Amino acid sequence: MSRLKTFAGSVVQAALAPHAVDRYLELIDPMITWTDVRGRVTSVTRRTDRTVTFTLTPTRQFEGFEAGQFVQVSAVIDGVRHSRCFSPATSQHDRGALEFTITAHDDGFMSKHLRDTLTAGDVLGLSQAAGTFTLPAQRPADIRLVSGGSGITPVLSIMRTLVDEDHAGTIELLHFCRDETDNPYRAELERLARRTGISVRYVYTRSGGGHFGAGDLESLGDVAFACGPAGLLAAVSEHYAERGAADRLRIEEFTPPVPASTDPSDATGTLTFAESGVTAENDGRSVLDQAESAGLFPESGCRMGICFSCTAVRTSGCTRSLLTGELDSEPERHIQLCVSAPVGDVEIAL
Repeated sequence: MSRLKTFAGSVVQAALAPHAVDRYLELIDPMITWTDVRGRVTSVTRRTDRTVTFTLTPTRQFEGFEAGQFVQVSAVIDGVRHSRCFSPATSQHDRGALEFTITAHDDGFMSKHLRDTLTAGDVLGLSQAAGTFTLPAQRPADIRLVSGGSGITPVLSIMRTLVDEDHAGTIELLHFCRDETDNPYRAELERLARRTGISVRYVYTRSGGGHFGAGDLESLGDVAFACGPAGLLAAVSEHYAERGAADRLRIEEFTPPVPASTDPSDATGTLTFAESGVTAENDGRSVLDQAESAGLFPESGCRMGICFSCTAVRTSGCTRSLLTGELDSEPERHIQLCVSAPVGDVEIAL
């Protein structure tokens, strides 16, 4: 039956080409889909000046997630669909709805849009969950959690999941945020802290609390999870490495890593998008940025090389990794557009 359904779906998609069947269905109801995953927003709260917390009910295509994973959330803004990666804060055992809390940063185009305009009833696009920032199948007894700012969401998902599983060990959370008013989950965290085996501490960075130090964790724990700004993650990583426990730590970045230095001489030649018939003078930025400036709208998500949603084939030429600085000129190679910069003449199958 599943093969028959897959075959039927392929026939329908082909018959409606070049437009996917979901493009027609959404004209009737955006929650009626054949393959796309969408979610209808059921509640919206703004617990701090910078955040929006919302729940949504996904369509039947959503396959669930593991605590700590991320989902690409997309919204149409001024006629263009934009996607970003956000981690559900929900327990992985809660199949009824997904909860997200998004912090609007000064340069966060989509996060500011959602904070300012999102209302109950809106429909957002979703991807299937991805990411390896997850609990091992055999739950450790002694767990350390470190989060900063919006990094609380995957960490809270891990906590909620362990509580749902009646975890019998200890959980220690150390959360960094600007001040007491910038902590959207403070009330729930304080409720969780009253449970046996759970401790929660805050560091308010704008109230003299400082930043991560060697004495901030009582012990290393059996396993530790850290999510937040790059500076916090670097400090936590150093703390574990100095104690010979780097293998116990798992980290997840919410901000792009510092790009590798590039050679100004790379910004020469022509960038050609073969399938679109569009060319542009190479200005040295990422292929994704230059494609968007040329009027193209390739699918993208995290824009930092994590989600692999903005891949395309480099048919000829050379690109430099913006993460490592390495050059690659092998033809017919799939590259990540957001973290690849063209070097001289480059052709992309886009």
